[in-house]
Amino acid sequence: MASPPSLSELRRAKFARRLPDELSKLVGPAHGTVNLPLHLAWSGLTEFDLDRPRLRMSCYRIVLAEGLHDDLVELLNHDLLISMWPTLRTLISRDLRDVWEAAFAELAAHTQAVA
Repeated sequence: MASPPSLSELRRAKFARRLPDELSKLVGPAHGTVNLPLHLAWSGLTEFDLDRPRLRMSCYRIVLAEGLHDDLVELLNHDLLISMWPTLRTLISRDLRDVWEAAFAELAAHTQAVA
């Protein structure tokens, strides 16, 4: 009898189901204010100024961890994600990081180029 999947395997499957087909599908704003819906930011700050690096990083952490497919596509920006990835990847869970880097070689390559 097969053992049940681990918590990590379940989390990775959840994150993988939400991914866009390609990073270019991420068409969210690059500047200005983003108001996250309550299903993403249910406590604390819900409004993020993308022109402020710390707030932008916080917004992306929340959207990556909690966002559904449509949230990722509508709220994340392709260029911002790539530029922030070397730092952002250290602020998210290992499962989340591994899923995104496995799906998008561009992220892993950018991390290695910066390191």
